[in-house]
Amino acid sequence: MSITLLGGLGAAAPPGAAAAPEPAQKYLVFYKDGGSAAAQRAAEAAGGTVQGRDDKLGYLIVRASDPERIGADPSVIGVTLDRPIGKIADVPATSGVRPAEHVGAAEHARSAAKHVRSAQGGDPLSGRQWDMKMIGATPAGSYAKARGSHKVLVGVIDTGVDGRHPDIAPNFNRALSRNFVVDQPTDDNGKTLDGPCEHKGCKDPADVDDDGHGTHVASTIGSPINGIGVSGVAPDVSLVNLRAGTDSGFFFLKPTMDALEYAADVGVDVVNMSFYVDPWTFNCASNPSDTNREQLEQRAILEGMRRAVKYARAHGVTLVSAIGNEGLDLGKVKTDSSSPDFPKGVEKKRSVDNTCLNVPAELDGVISVSSVGPGGSKASYSDYGVEQTDIAAPGGDMFDGGTDIKGSSREILAAAPENVMRAKGLIDAAGKPKTSSVIRDCHHGTCAYYQYMEGTSMAAPHVTGVAALIIGRFGKPGKGGLQMDPAQVERLLYATATPKGCPVPRTYRYGTGESQVCEGPTAKNGFFGHGLVDAARAATAAP
Repeated sequence: MSITLLGGLGAAAPPGAAAAPEPAQKYLVFYKDGGSAAAQRAAEAAGGTVQGRDDKLGYLIVRASDPERIGADPSVIGVTLDRPIGKIADVPATSGVRPAEHVGAAEHARSAAKHVRSAQGGDPLSGRQWDMKMIGATPAGSYAKARGSHKVLVGVIDTGVDGRHPDIAPNFNRALSRNFVVDQPTDDNGKTLDGPCEHKGCKDPADVDDDGHGTHVASTIGSPINGIGVSGVAPDVSLVNLRAGTDSGFFFLKPTMDALEYAADVGVDVVNMSFYVDPWTFNCASNPSDTNREQLEQRAILEGMRRAVKYARAHGVTLVSAIGNEGLDLGKVKTDSSSPDFPKGVEKKRSVDNTCLNVPAELDGVISVSSVGPGGSKASYSDYGVEQTDIAAPGGDMFDGGTDIKGSSREILAAAPENVMRAKGLIDAAGKPKTSSVIRDCHHGTCAYYQYMEGTSMAAPHVTGVAALIIGRFGKPGKGGLQMDPAQVERLLYATATPKGCPVPRTYRYGTGESQVCEGPTAKNGFFGHGLVDAARAATAAP
């Protein structure tokens, strides 16, 4: 089924022409508190049919052809198109038991870990992980005091996680992992979106990542110390794949809400969100530059994500998000020319202001992470803002000339799925890397791939990993294993961060020629928030 989120919907008919009736499509209708019945009546009065509901987050799923009429009812806050997120039952990729060959590899890796720790003090590629050294996630630092616990469930809301990667499999919780999206080969205009479906019903198993982004994030958080590849910030935690991103990298509202709600319900302790919710980079509740329908959609995204974040946090989920990669002061954005980004080619330039939010990064209750390079400066691409930046972490920066680290080594090295490396032509038929940005590491009869990447997407998982260390130390027995009040996790993250003041002068000029201005004191500023996340201090701090 082809669908359009915005595109041609709502376009005015030529003068004197009768508007063609719109086809019925599925919408999410968010209602005010106590407004469920009224919203249902409004939907039915507009010719819609209620096909489902989520009372936890307060919305109806309505098949209708006149969303604006529904949205005009005073009981309704916002209305947005829903993309299909599943055609088959949502079950784990397997019964929750790893296939025999992967169980063996995992156990072999675990048995090798003691030898590796005593002989090398880390994993074979640890010497390339300048990011771990920067935050004290080393054998002499946090690893000696706190490595997390398998009772700590870390949710990775992303494009998927390669649960069979040798440097993720030992910590991958297949039984709890879920995929909330269905691949869509093409968009409404027939342009390639996710490409051909690889699995029945176009739904990938819950241990597959066809993009590589989510696997990289998961590896930074929790790759084990197992004698191969790299080590994560919290090498003993459990990684839960909560896939809400498509193969093509889009994150739409309902899969994202579903992932957050599921995380809350099964006892996940902390989630990493290295994305923004499509199709709007900035969501404005009442922007005169937008049509009525566009305003309804953005209000729905704002309200839906606020409710999902509130629900997750109330159920003990600490929420960590990348701040964004446009090099923008998010408190002073004036224009947005990248939205809506779906389907392709419908972007428009519009005026925005500080009431227009990038979500989830700018939502209350979400820890927003900026990025630094190996020299410690804020990465040139990292968004910032004195109101928006909560904490900083290493995310890499190819333009950071502040150290003797060169080229792609200035980026973050973490696990990469072999299937993605092959699909992107980054390794040859024999498996040999064709670029210095990809590393193949072979030990104990097992080979695996790793990739250098940069972005606030790479910074956020460092904070997520440190949050997991804190929960492992101070969490109490609860649903899923351990539980800890997110407010306390957040307090300790900030209290243990290394304070980092604005550069002098405050107008920082990057090698790209770009100038950015840092505002605020050392205790809390627009570049680094409360400071640089510190795993070593978090591993020893008092509660």
